[in-house]
Amino acid sequence: MMRAAILLAGLSPLAVAAPVAAQSHHGGHQQPAPAKTDADPACSPEHAAMGHCTPKDLQADGPAGATGTDLPAGDAPAPSPPGDWYADRYFSKAEMDHSRHAMMIENGGQKTAFIAINLAEYQARKGRDGFRWEGEGWYGGDINRLTVKSEGEAVFGEGSESAELQFLYSRAIGPYFNAQGGIRQDLGHGPDRTYAAIGFEGLAPYWFETEGALFLSDKGNLLARIEGSYDQRITQKLILQPMAEVNFALQDVPESAIGSGLSDIELGLRLRYEIVRELAPYVGVEWARKVGDTARFARAAGDDPDSVSLDVGVKAWF
Repeated sequence: MMRAAILLAGLSPLAVAAPVAAQSHHGGHQQPAPAKTDADPACSPEHAAMGHCTPKDLQADGPAGATGTDLPAGDAPAPSPPGDWYADRYFSKAEMDHSRHAMMIENGGQKTAFIAINLAEYQARKGRDGFRWEGEGWYGGDINRLTVKSEGEAVFGEGSESAELQFLYSRAIGPYFNAQGGIRQDLGHGPDRTYAAIGFEGLAPYWFETEGALFLSDKGNLLARIEGSYDQRITQKLILQPMAEVNFALQDVPESAIGSGLSDIELGLRLRYEIVRELAPYVGVEWARKVGDTARFARAAGDDPDSVSLDVGVKAWF
């Protein structure tokens, strides 16, 4: 029995091969052999489609006319985008130009508006509780915008201490920064002043929000300001935000109680909770210090050059 089983196993390949050989002869003529190709037997189309291998004809320099993902991996310059649009075969140039223009507007070229209230807070200070605000809004596209900024503070029962309004043209000078120029108008306590303004704002490396500007008044006084903030996320909704603002003056401006050089510093720390992204109440603390001749002007007016406040407010945008 063992010998019979071995004999059957040896004859089975011949039995399978015989019908195949018979099918290759028909009417006394031998079927032609399959044409020789450059296909890579080790890389089937199924494996190539799944990205498991690269066919031999796509290796090395790639076949003529290969573009996009057909090109081999490497650091060669990217191929130029295709210029033949299939729809051009059926529609006129004017119709296609209109369609592409509408597509560009709908995918980034449209005009939008934005308003941000960065600070709107009650400030509890020693004997001089007050209110502070800071915000901006803009209208335009990705490159050119009209921007309006406003900030100021007031003491309850005494009115506005300081207030300013800026109207600026803003132009993108990179993916993260805008250059700005326009006018600034001072309001509130002290003389009204109009300034020419030029500056920048944007997102610095490591996600620091930065802003700086130079202001030249109609009286020839030159002021400068730089400020920054950083959002440190504790959770997805709880954010700790340190802030700093520093102001300078080229010369004394006694009527505005501003001294030359470094005039004042503000440091703040606020903890906010984003109920939704567009609305976040917060609590915080702020320390402000007038220095140099600005501090001297404050003392002469009976004010303390140092102040600390506890803040409760809301940040919003829409």
